[in-house]
Amino acid sequence: MKKLFGTDGIRGVAGQTPLDANTVYAIGLALAHTLAAKTPLPRVLLGMDTRESSSWIAATLTAGLSAGGASVESAGVITTPGIAFLARAHGFAAGIVISASHNPWQDNGIKLFGPDGYKLPDAVELAIEEEIFRQLAGLTTLPQQAVPPVVNEADRAEYVRFLLDAVPGLSLDGRRVVIDCANGAASSVAPQLFADLGGEVIITHASPDGHNINEACGALHPEIVGAQVKRHHASMGITFDGDADRALFADENGRVVNGDAVLLLAGRDLQTRGLLTNSTVVATTMSNMGLEAALKRSGIQMLRAAVGDKYVLEQMIATGSALGGEQSGHIIFTGRSTTGDGLLTALLLLDIVHRSGRTLAELVADLQVFPQVIVNVKVREKKPLEGIPTIAAAIRAAEAELADSGRVVIRYSGTESLARVMIEAESEPLMRHHADSIASAIRTELGL
Repeated sequence: MKKLFGTDGIRGVAGQTPLDANTVYAIGLALAHTLAAKTPLPRVLLGMDTRESSSWIAATLTAGLSAGGASVESAGVITTPGIAFLARAHGFAAGIVISASHNPWQDNGIKLFGPDGYKLPDAVELAIEEEIFRQLAGLTTLPQQAVPPVVNEADRAEYVRFLLDAVPGLSLDGRRVVIDCANGAASSVAPQLFADLGGEVIITHASPDGHNINEACGALHPEIVGAQVKRHHASMGITFDGDADRALFADENGRVVNGDAVLLLAGRDLQTRGLLTNSTVVATTMSNMGLEAALKRSGIQMLRAAVGDKYVLEQMIATGSALGGEQSGHIIFTGRSTTGDGLLTALLLLDIVHRSGRTLAELVADLQVFPQVIVNVKVREKKPLEGIPTIAAAIRAAEAELADSGRVVIRYSGTESLARVMIEAESEPLMRHHADSIASAIRTELGL
């Protein structure tokens, strides 16, 4: 069982284990040694988001990689999918992103991509973990000076060209669009990306100061861009998370359009054009039953994967699916990208709306969602929930009463010390009753 890697890399509070200087240095050493076993003198591409801690983590990680025999190049502040694209396009042995995605600025993380641009399989992450602990055991002192590599400014321009090539002919003429960059990595890419698409583009939260990433903005707070859409009488709002691997939207009325709705629109569009392999879309256990029903009406089958875009992608590859994603806004188009890409998703959705001649609200009007609630409970440890009698009893009671009229999904977050209680039901009172009951049991047994 992995101890350092979660569902999206290694994540924690910057400066504390596992993101203290010694461990970060050991991660660099371990990755370099792992890569060198397959590729002599491996080249590694590094990118980061806008957190205050990203620079020193980049420098320390680079020192470890260099000491382990790897050469490091930097793309500077860039989105996570930007690194995945560039690593694959230029034959790097690995791509690394220093980011904690949607987490607050005090947190940070290290995400790894292979030379194919895909996130590493669990077995590879486990092997790297074992090497990290071996390196830590023998580590005495860090190098006196850790200096990050020089940034190649051309990398971002190349990534922007790749994105624009995905939507030839896209025009925003006659549209006003609000874009919320979350004071994160999108701040360095979105202004350049949308500059020549016509229309009127209003970019907000694109002034990062190291502390304001995700703060009352971005995909964690999609109601913010929704309010901006109403204020500016815009056609659409687009909002990203800290590393821009996901996007959420607001329609012309300011209503939030989440990843389920994007999967519906993209699935229908691909199906109409004969591009939806096996007429199948891969979602997760968190996706609403309403999405499943809407896709079925369009002759599209929906499969559910475990939460985490890497697990969505695994099922997509196993089933040959062309489209998959999460309610949170991670959307993967296998023919175009190797991971969720918020900027690419935004362009493709704009293209769907542009070609349809309809508004976003009109396109999602028939998506009737079941009432759904998600309660996050902070926990001090992640014990198996089924092994705690009071929690297991609350879950069984919910499953028995809801039966075929709802769903119960209880899981630990892969990136934070949280238990997530998701209840979906035709009856909103029952939904809230059982969500509160299960959350209360978890809080009593495991809460901070």
